[in-house]
Amino acid sequence: MYIFIEFLQAQPIFYLFFVFLIGLAVGSFLNVVIVRLPIMIEKGWREECCNFLGLDSPNTEQKERFNLIRPFSHCPSCKQKIKIIENIPVLSYLYLRGKCSNCKEKISLRYPIVELISALSVCIVAHFFGVSLQAFFAICLTWAIIVLGVIDLDTRYLPDDITLPLLWLGIIINIFNIFTDINSSILGAIFGYGILWIVYFLFKLFTGKIGMGHGDFKLLAVFGAWFGWQNLVPIIILSSITAILVAILLIINKSYDKNKGIPFGPYLVFAGWISMILGPYIISVYLNATM
Repeated sequence: MYIFIEFLQAQPIFYLFFVFLIGLAVGSFLNVVIVRLPIMIEKGWREECCNFLGLDSPNTEQKERFNLIRPFSHCPSCKQKIKIIENIPVLSYLYLRGKCSNCKEKISLRYPIVELISALSVCIVAHFFGVSLQAFFAICLTWAIIVLGVIDLDTRYLPDDITLPLLWLGIIINIFNIFTDINSSILGAIFGYGILWIVYFLFKLFTGKIGMGHGDFKLLAVFGAWFGWQNLVPIIILSSITAILVAILLIINKSYDKNKGIPFGPYLVFAGWISMILGPYIISVYLNATM
């Protein structure tokens, strides 16, 4: 293993290519998580409600297991099992011309887009952090927040199944100063959650409306736990600016629904990822400008 790490350090081009291929493969799995995790959570909620009320579970008659592995990948229209040759990231989509080989139903373009985003983003992470523990954990975080961002776009929900483990993992790894010191990590988690909770509380107090979900508090707490309280302000500013710009574009395009609003999670994801890459540079520029 040590020899392989030395080889990757000596061959940066091969290292990036290797990470890119891994990113494509994992990106294919991320698509599975994005589609199935919300369904699994909803099924769990229904079963818990039925158990609490003493009712028969609506899933008791379903003999087939449903998780991230079973049933195997299949066309949502004709239910044909996807062959291995049809499950190669990006290439299979191009080979099939974006259609199911059996029923010719269109395959969502989002699948190859997620795979490419996964591969390109982890390549950027690998380039900035090199062959290191920082790169390993940063790549894992990148994959996790891609899932969170897309699920929030689809469902307006950021699953605790992902955010809470990420929160604790950020604190644990920073015991060893992977990204920041443990004090900054703990304060980052506290302030990250608290800042958005205060915004949520004040907005609800003055307008009587809910401005954001609790998942947004937890996601900002995740970034605070990983990168320290110092990065919270840049993340909040960048995510807010990005969300406002997107909202303006949607309004101009007449596709903005004021009743639904826009999910804030994807913009937190974008800002948090940028802060992970450029956080030290942003903070140093800010400090130099204010001194």
